Amino acid sequence: MNEKRQQRIAVYAGSFDPVTLGHLDVVQRAARLFDRVIVGVAERRDKRPLFTLRERIALARAVTAGIDNVEVKGFRGLLVDFVRDERACAVVRGLRAVMDFDYEFQMAMTNRKLAPKVETIFFVPSERYFYLSSSLVRELAGMGGELACFVPAPVEAALRKKCGPRKTRR
Repeated sequence: MNEKRQQRIAVYAGSFDPVTLGHLDVVQRAARLFDRVIVGVAERRDKRPLFTLRERIALARAVTAGIDNVEVKGFRGLLVDFVRDERACAVVRGLRAVMDFDYEFQMAMTNRKLAPKVETIFFVPSERYFYLSSSLVRELAGMGGELACFVPAPVEAALRKKCGPRKTRR
């Protein structure tokens, strides 16, 4: 009875433009449930990202460096193709609010049709990150707002470099 158990691999995919503390919360929780978690940074040119794919990969690697069973990879194309290439059994998605549900449900059903053996698992982020989005963070950064409570330090530094320093109140 020396059967080797197949490693449980999950892919947590997104544009991560930029990666937030909410994303990191989901990664950490997924890492406790799976043998390996691959953070798949999607190219997504249609979203006109603030950071290049290379920059987003580097930032995601910087903030997940302390989590042993997490690795970061960029990808182009369909998520299900990336999931198959990585031999993952699950797609991890963060589900913040009701407005996310319709889109995420459609995506999960489409992925199930294209890859029936791959499960989609939804994580509800910690309540302190429930409202947080990358677009909100980009807007705050562009206006010189407070970022430290929304993003890890390396991401804050990259945002300040790209968007300018924090503005002080008058």
